[in-house]
Amino acid sequence: MSWTDDRVELLKKLWKKGHSASQIAEELGGVTRNAVIGKAHRLGLSSRPSPVKKPAEAKKKAKAAPAKPKKKKKPAAAAPAPEAEPEVVTILSLTERMCKWPIGHPGDDDFHFCGLKSMTGQPYCTYHAAMAYQAPQPRKDRRRNR
Repeated sequence: MSWTDDRVELLKKLWKKGHSASQIAEELGGVTRNAVIGKAHRLGLSSRPSPVKKPAEAKKKAKAAPAKPKKKKKPAAAAPAPEAEPEVVTILSLTERMCKWPIGHPGDDDFHFCGLKSMTGQPYCTYHAAMAYQAPQPRKDRRRNR
């Protein structure tokens, strides 16, 4: 398909009327929506606001609305600090019943694991499990964070 003068004029006319690229492509026939967008861009036709974005007025109204105070998140089941001071446990001395919470940086000489008794079926002691596992957010809150 080639862009004849007549087709270009029709494109300009429909573009100024506010038709979508899909509608223009359908009207012209034998051309895709992307081809219409590309030709409009090359012709330097004025860009139009995206239908996906909010208009400027809606954004202003949204900003003008009073903000709801944010609730402070409470830590999930704040467990008490470990009762016993963990001994230095290396990867070679870990067993399946020991807490596998890493302490320090793996590259450091003093890197070790917690080593306290782990909870049944869990890799961590009560204290570290409370830090590692958090209750899932309700669905409504998760959508707002995106």
